[in-house]
Amino acid sequence: MTAKVAVVLIELTLPTGKHHIEINPAEISSVRQPADVNGHWAKGTNCIIVMTNGRFNAVIETCETVLMKIGAAK
Repeated sequence: MTAKVAVVLIELTLPTGKHHIEINPAEISSVRQPADVNGHWAKGTNCIIVMTNGRFNAVIETCETVLMKIGAAK
């Protein structure tokens, strides 16, 4: 017997606006707005996605949009 596994990915845009990334919503730990105190995040960053492995992804979509995409993927 073979088990089938489907992974749903959400597509988001990097701050440059030129490239997209696909993220597994099951691996997202949290989302937050950037606290751009020292210019740490690239210009155009509207949301920081914290992954379960501790890595960060900066995207141009708002956190509200990211959360809607996560909800739609479930």
